[in-house]
Amino acid sequence: MEPEEVEDSSAREKPVEVSPLAAGVLRRNDLKTWTKPAPSLYPHQWSWDSAFIALGLAHMDNERAARELETLFAGQWENGKLPHIIFNPDAPPKSYFPDAERWNSATLSSDAPSAPHTSGLCQPPIHAIAVLRIWETARGKDERRVELARSFLRDSYPRLLAWHLYLTTARDPEGSGLVTIHHPWESGTDNSPRWDAALEAIEIGDLPPYTRRDLAHVTDPSERPSDEEYDRYLWLLELLKKARYEEAKIYEVHPFLIKDVLFSAILVAANEALLQIAQAVDAPEDDRVLIEHWMERGRKSLEQCWDPNFKLCLDYDLRAERPARVRTIAGFAPLIAGGLSPERLKDLLETLDSPAFAGNPRLRRPLPPSTSPEEPGFHPRSYWRGPVWPVANWLLWWSLLRAGEHERAEEMRHATIDSLADGGFAEYYEPFTGEALGASDQSWTAAVALDFLAAGSS
Repeated sequence: MEPEEVEDSSAREKPVEVSPLAAGVLRRNDLKTWTKPAPSLYPHQWSWDSAFIALGLAHMDNERAARELETLFAGQWENGKLPHIIFNPDAPPKSYFPDAERWNSATLSSDAPSAPHTSGLCQPPIHAIAVLRIWETARGKDERRVELARSFLRDSYPRLLAWHLYLTTARDPEGSGLVTIHHPWESGTDNSPRWDAALEAIEIGDLPPYTRRDLAHVTDPSERPSDEEYDRYLWLLELLKKARYEEAKIYEVHPFLIKDVLFSAILVAANEALLQIAQAVDAPEDDRVLIEHWMERGRKSLEQCWDPNFKLCLDYDLRAERPARVRTIAGFAPLIAGGLSPERLKDLLETLDSPAFAGNPRLRRPLPPSTSPEEPGFHPRSYWRGPVWPVANWLLWWSLLRAGEHERAEEMRHATIDSLADGGFAEYYEPFTGEALGASDQSWTAAVALDFLAAGSS
């Protein structure tokens, strides 16, 4: 790969250094049909991790990228849900908690597959975007590769349509255009301050004993969710099991029901990708009309969640009947959903560049922390309460490109590559020092690095 011409000489060299290292991370974590998110902390297959991983693998091996998602779709539930964990039967016993036995999905729900064992939650639907990337990277290659990618596209379309239909119906029975999550783990931003108020309102009952496994993989426990947060996570899990993962029952009695703007925005963007896939496979016109309706409804609903003071989009707590007034990267949801008016785009860019996010003068690099440093719940080392995440950078970069903000996107791309070249492929980074935190050799970090670099070489 030829280095790009940029002002900083070290930045010119770093893309050349990062590329083979990124590929090496994915190869080392490769289990032939799917990829471990990290060498030890995450021994199973995670839904949106695998979508990002497939997006990166598409630049190395289209067939292997397709196999990553086919393995994930093998765990799809009858109702269309893609579970957030597919459990690895070969993982060492007690290597991760909560394990398949704790979820007990197949016993409790007739929708869950008997094999492979899965969790009962879901995660943001990046998958259609990854499927489309696999197709895009195959086009123009040899005839065999193109035909394999075309076959994968045809096979993926009905699975993706069922997945999106589940999210737009079972997870949005009001037809609001916004997805309801049942647990912070579904958001992908587990311990974000977005959820603090809703979690604090939950009364915890008798909780079965448990031993956390995640703390053994970090030197500083403050980097991970607290024990108090974990108790609430597991109590919500017990309540979902009590409802036998039945959507209608959950909506009736569950104490944690949040309209998640980030999840909803990703679904809008994924529907945009799904529409392109539908056109490529010549799907019925009725399908295309439905997908376009989902996109339009989702964008309108996100606009209704706009906070003019924060100049961000806010989640809505259905139980408390109020928005979660916390500034996090989820607030940039309208940018991710796309289709913005010039006024709204201007608002979001001003917030992104402000001291509340990427314009904060204390930052090591101009990359947005997961929670604004101006928020009381900000913590620079604690998971989604402050650190910078490369996958979040990728989402914003990709969204800036779609919005026509190429210069800003390029600045974010270079800053992210710079951080990876200095800190390795970590799970997340301390925003003020750039220190690598969380799991090392994180697969989705390496995957988005490959996509960033491919964009620079095109």
